[in-house]
Amino acid sequence: MAISVAIVGAGPAGFYTAEALLESGADVRIDIIERLPTPFGLIRAGVAPDHQSTKQVARRFEQTALQALVDFFGNVEIGEVVTIEDLRASYDAVVLAVGAGLDRPLGIPGELLPGVYGSALFVGWYNGHPDFRTLSPHLDTRAAVVIGNGNVALDVARVLVKSADEMATSDLPEEVGRAIRAGGIEDVYIIGRRGAADARFTSVELREVGNLAECETLVDPDDVASSGDPGSDRQRRQSERNLAILRGLATFPRGVKPKRLHFRFNLTPVAIEGRRSVDAVRFERTRVVDGRLVGTGEFVRIACGLVIPAVGYRSFAIPGIPFDPARGLYPSTDGRIAPGLYAVGWAKRGPSGVIGSNRPDGEICAAQIAADAAVQGFGEKPGRPAFEACLRARGIRSLTFDDWRRIDAAEIAAATGPAPRRKFTDLAEMLALLAEDTRRIPAAAASMTAEAIPETAR
Repeated sequence: MAISVAIVGAGPAGFYTAEALLESGADVRIDIIERLPTPFGLIRAGVAPDHQSTKQVARRFEQTALQALVDFFGNVEIGEVVTIEDLRASYDAVVLAVGAGLDRPLGIPGELLPGVYGSALFVGWYNGHPDFRTLSPHLDTRAAVVIGNGNVALDVARVLVKSADEMATSDLPEEVGRAIRAGGIEDVYIIGRRGAADARFTSVELREVGNLAECETLVDPDDVASSGDPGSDRQRRQSERNLAILRGLATFPRGVKPKRLHFRFNLTPVAIEGRRSVDAVRFERTRVVDGRLVGTGEFVRIACGLVIPAVGYRSFAIPGIPFDPARGLYPSTDGRIAPGLYAVGWAKRGPSGVIGSNRPDGEICAAQIAADAAVQGFGEKPGRPAFEACLRARGIRSLTFDDWRRIDAAEIAAATGPAPRRKFTDLAEMLALLAEDTRRIPAAAASMTAEAIPETAR
């Protein structure tokens, strides 16, 4: 019998796993389960709205979703109502590809003040994620501080300072664009705990900020005078490319554009100051001694009304699955959590890498499922029919991939000007669009008797 596989999460890690399973030659039936009506995870909700070329990988994933052996179940959350035990009772293999959607805390005084928003919240808001559509961040300020030295920090800063014309070809929600322009932010500070040599920007993204229409980039030449010791050969090459770009940015003329993007290094946040909301961030100057970051006892204060920590993400606990809160992931042995239970992507290794970094995890997981099938006797569980019966029993209406394509088409049709789409940011609006649709349950599933449905799915 075919191996039944449930993949929880419809982002890159989940689709790469499905793709690898299809290419493995194994007899598989794959169900991709997503709590939102929309697939593609961080491609839709994490990649910056002005990086449309990066989002094109969704076309590849769409081809996987349209395969006859794959089915998509949107609008289904795995947790309390439909549990992980339900899935494990129904499927031979369950793969967690849920990503890492929560912010890592700074762990300093003042981080709960109004005006402080973790990058997961802020990026979700400017990408139109339904969970964050009502965020209403405090943008009525002259200065913003972004804490972090990775691509997410660059994305946040760039979206804050780009002109309306520069964002016109993006899928930035219109209401977000209006709010940013009305806020009046003139100065954005990107702050790194370590030196410039240790920054983890990709060179393409770093180079991009030197060509902004209304914003000049400010870099202290002393901060980029030496290369430091960033580690491996690959990291060293990346570091040297970034340092070369930063040295070039340090020579750009100043005082000619209305906005400024400041790069500051060797500063670690020690407190966010303010009474009713953010007034400033206090930093301690740092240096690296024997590979360790140490404070110098010298402090710097940057006045601002908006703080966005971009210091990393973490996954969330799912009832019934071991979870490591310190690392923010599901402990595993190279992705194996328990017999028939696997993790891929950020749920497996933590938030690192780019979209393509998730592909090897999918290939490893597909090989593990094939190997475990021979030992554990996969192919005996009912899979999709039992899951559909579980959804009916719990009163949950799932959405198909065709439902998503209707949402997709409506967003594209609603676009104005050169924008690629106008996103739905409200779940109710998406469901209203599909209100006349009903999911077609295969006849085989409809005729299942209670005895054929696993106990935990009843």
